[in-house]
Amino acid sequence: MSPASTGAPTIVGAVSTVPDSRMTPGGPGYRRMSLALFLAGVSTFALLYSTQALLPLISGDFGVTASEASWTVAAATGGLALFVIPMSALSERYGRRTIMTASLVVAVTVALLVPFAPSLTALVALRAVQGAALAGVPASATAYLAEEVRPTALITAIGLFVAGNSVGGMSGRVITGWVAQEWGWRAALGALGLVAVGCAVAFRLLLPAPAHFTRGSLRPRVLARTVRDHLANPLLRRLYAIGALFMTVFGGVYTVIGYRLTQAPFSLPQGVVGSIFLVYLVGTVSASAAGRLVGRLGRRGALYLGGGTTAAGLLLSLADSLPLVLPGLVLITAGFFAGHAVASSAVSKTAAHGRAQASALYQSAYYIGSSVGSTAGAVAFHAGGWAGTVGVGLLAVAGVVGITVLGTLAAARTGTAARTA
Repeated sequence: MSPASTGAPTIVGAVSTVPDSRMTPGGPGYRRMSLALFLAGVSTFALLYSTQALLPLISGDFGVTASEASWTVAAATGGLALFVIPMSALSERYGRRTIMTASLVVAVTVALLVPFAPSLTALVALRAVQGAALAGVPASATAYLAEEVRPTALITAIGLFVAGNSVGGMSGRVITGWVAQEWGWRAALGALGLVAVGCAVAFRLLLPAPAHFTRGSLRPRVLARTVRDHLANPLLRRLYAIGALFMTVFGGVYTVIGYRLTQAPFSLPQGVVGSIFLVYLVGTVSASAAGRLVGRLGRRGALYLGGGTTAAGLLLSLADSLPLVLPGLVLITAGFFAGHAVASSAVSKTAAHGRAQASALYQSAYYIGSSVGSTAGAVAFHAGGWAGTVGVGLLAVAGVVGITVLGTLAAARTGTAARTA
């Protein structure tokens, strides 16, 4: 009896002709999946940085210093960085969609409690829990995409998720800033919490059930071996470093830019400074275009372009002229989000197993870069003004370019295809 008559897949040599059932642009479920993960990205970044634009108001309300109030941001990002690998292990066992749903449920529940925090200590504790819960989204999202989307569409799909991050990061600062101006920081965080609830509900209703997930193990020894394998991979190590360095630039610039713009020669009011974060919308476009950039330039070419664009923006921002500083921020934002989308998608594509752990390691490096950039950028600003912050950023960009050059040389030695990072 022939294979055709039995309905079995035809085998030619060792190659199966079973059609690839994973999602692709224009195919069933792809649009729903893209919108669901876009909304998950919006919720994650909006909640993660929700207090950043409100720090002066929080400081005044509780009678604490700015450095003490800043722990409301550090606690959330620290909680995410600490829990992203454990959450990735849970997603290997219980599924990507299950963990992302549980993470958003806990995070938005905490978001509705945050406005009622009676003290700074309580607020910081709630924010730490919220960050730890949110860790399940980035730990699982790229692994879900790597399993459910065809490789040819993976970079574009991850770019849309990163675009959601940029919209969330922008809304978490701009919306809360304007609401707080009228009704205070507690009302602002409450309003943002309600927006996040709507995004979480829509995410769960829209995201298609996984069709290609294979349950993994929760044994610590297996997890440790998987993490060790990823860290032993030179390509993954380069990608982790690239993500951290890009975020070092971004964290430093956007931590300090408010100080610069409220001082002479700009002296902008706080509301206008908050609206500067609308520049994040540029990141939505550049992250979404990452797939096309890689298609035209190759992965390394796209990273060179992202680094060069970021460096050009840093240099342009040195001018004491707002019509030059704003385009500089546009270039920095576009270069960062493009580079981040390319690097994060490359991690998912490179990892042959344990994709959630591979993605989690990238996220850990990414948020470590955010912490380093925020601290180093602020220290450099107080020591040497905006030029000091730009200097830190340029050093980080030089690191991105140098690591990418190492990848180019390694590929040349091994005869790897030109598009391997």
